[in-house]
Amino acid sequence: QVQLVESGGGLVQPGGSLRLSCAASGFTSSYYWMYWVRQAPGKERETVAAISWSGLSTYYADSVKGRFTISRDNAKNTVYLQMNSLKPEDTAVYYCATGAKFSRAGSDYDYWGQGTQVTVSS
Repeated sequence: QVQLVESGGGLVQPGGSLRLSCAASGFTSSYYWMYWVRQAPGKERETVAAISWSGLSTYYADSVKGRFTISRDNAKNTVYLQMNSLKPEDTAVYYCATGAKFSRAGSDYDYWGQGTQVTVSS
């Protein structure tokens, strides 16, 4: 049974940092692209970052470029999202997802986690 479990969300002040983790089980995540996707109330789902199975290729949405860093540890079947210089507009539920090929469309992803809430507020 494939499982993706996110952790690390919470409440942080503007300008602060958070590190999200996604632990994968039930499949060999090493051979898949891993994604972080967010959805805020009333807004469309947005893929904010992606990383290839080797870690050599990454993608960032313009909205987070220079502030967020995606990484993975295949030995631990875990992907991370380091979020720095957080803004109130980063407030959303953040989901981990995976797919065999690169795509910016969430409809192409095979498996999803349950999500973790990130709230940026003073």
